[in-house]
Amino acid sequence: KINKTSIFERKNYFYPDLPQGYQISQYAKPIVGEGKVTVELEDGERKEIGITRLHLEQDAGKSVHDALEGETLIDLNRSGCALMEIVSEPDIRAPAEAYAYVKKLRSILRYLGTCDGNMEEGSLRCDANVSVRRAGDTSLNTRCEIKNLNSMRFIAKAIEFEARRQVELVESGQEVIQETRLYDPDIGETRSMRGKEEAHDYRYFPDPDLLPLVLPDQLIARIRADMPELPDQRAERFMTELGLGQYDAAVLTEEKELADYFEAVARGVEPKLAANWVMNDLLGMLGKRGLEIASTPVSAIQLRGLLELIQAKEITGRTAKDVFAILADEGGDAREIVKERGLAQVSDAGQLEPIIDKLINDNPEQVAKVRDNPKVMGWFTGQVMKATGGQANPQLVQKLLRDKIGL
Repeated sequence: KINKTSIFERKNYFYPDLPQGYQISQYAKPIVGEGKVTVELEDGERKEIGITRLHLEQDAGKSVHDALEGETLIDLNRSGCALMEIVSEPDIRAPAEAYAYVKKLRSILRYLGTCDGNMEEGSLRCDANVSVRRAGDTSLNTRCEIKNLNSMRFIAKAIEFEARRQVELVESGQEVIQETRLYDPDIGETRSMRGKEEAHDYRYFPDPDLLPLVLPDQLIARIRADMPELPDQRAERFMTELGLGQYDAAVLTEEKELADYFEAVARGVEPKLAANWVMNDLLGMLGKRGLEIASTPVSAIQLRGLLELIQAKEITGRTAKDVFAILADEGGDAREIVKERGLAQVSDAGQLEPIIDKLINDNPEQVAKVRDNPKVMGWFTGQVMKATGGQANPQLVQKLLRDKIGL
């Protein structure tokens, strides 16, 4: 819900990282009102998280508590910078849901080009409000806010610890005090930062120096018309047009750069083949090297060239793994690597028959087993592949084996 007229207000409070004593923000009439975000959970369930509002505000400074022992330093470099804050409804019921929500928001922001989403660099931060209640209760209890979580992997851990801390307080008959807390990743615990004021304590009033922000209908229509394809829409297209399953489509559209990479690879090769290689081999290699997709040593064009060789049955799957490793370490062109290193698939029956004949002559007991149970013929196939360095055409090998064993 877009509010065509929004008001900037002064949020008044005193804290060392806010030298002017107030923060320019929006409260009563923010630029964006109610909305919702659909998230996918690990068990495949989809859940809608309500959005209360998105408002614009002036960033405060940063308190640094861990640079000097026993001291707090103030960093004012970001003070006064513009930011947007997205406030969710209390619909999140577990740490995993909170993780999925922030992850989905970050994906949307990256698709829009609004924010690079790099939490470690401060581009995106998360404040998590946590409260607990007994099973069956419907009222919301006293909450604590965990401030400035700057890592996706810390979000769930911080919420889990804080919820457990509050449960222990309630179970022992103590009271949960509303306050702002910090998460210490070194010890995996939250600690008290300051008492938390209620909204009415901020004494909001319209900023006397700033006019209301008015959005013309034409501007809203132009933005709507220029909206890029968002992750859910792209995932749906991958399923309907490319025939991918829901899981594959969700993984491949999580990051815009990864979706772009996949589409470039799939341009000319079978989509499922492209999806398997991108999700398993490419992402596996990047994970081991600690790299993002933007820094991949294997370009989409290089991977597509490799997959074209597999699809044309010019190389085996095993050889393709070796060529992929060469591409990742040394670069180059898949076709040239196969040609220069003699890695092409052996599809000449004349080359394979002597190997197969020798295996059959040397292993009469294994031949008898295959005749009793053709399913164990995989042993012979494996021996041929081993003898040819994985370059034999497996379909041709199986045909020759069946003919020569008499199946």
